Order: sequence, then C-alpha cells, then structure tokens
Amino acid sequence: MLAARTIEILRTERGLGQRQLAARCTALGRPMSNTMLSRIELAKRRCDIDDFVAIAEALQVSPLALLQAPCAT
Repeated sequence: MLAARTIEILRTERGLGQRQLAARCTALGRPMSNTMLSRIELAKRRCDIDDFVAIAEALQVSPLALLQAPCAT
C-alpha cells in the first residue's frame, strides 16, 4: 500500500498524468495502460517486479525509493 501511494505522489510531483507515466513505462519496454497504472496506485492490482522497476525508471528514482515514504516538501 505504501508503494502505491508513493508512486502516485512521485508521479504528481513530476507533473505527470497516469497516461504519461504509463506511456513512459511502455517506451521502456514494459507495456502499461493508464488503467493498469490506476489500479496499481489504488492498490487494486498487484505490482509485479517488472512493473515496479519500470515505474521506478520512468519516475527516475531507484526502486527502493518507491518502498519508502516520500519526504515532505
């Protein structure tokens, strides 16, 4: 659940919509729709390790950063 919330926070901090982040993941070789990303962010879909790594790369953070609570800015 923490990772799901962290993904959403990092995505919005970077000014990305779900479609944009999903498109970045797809461009990195991990096909993802905005619906799939939405379900991951809502913790309604399991986030496979391949998805997790692609999302981290698309957000330009380490996968470990997705497992930690984001710092308050």
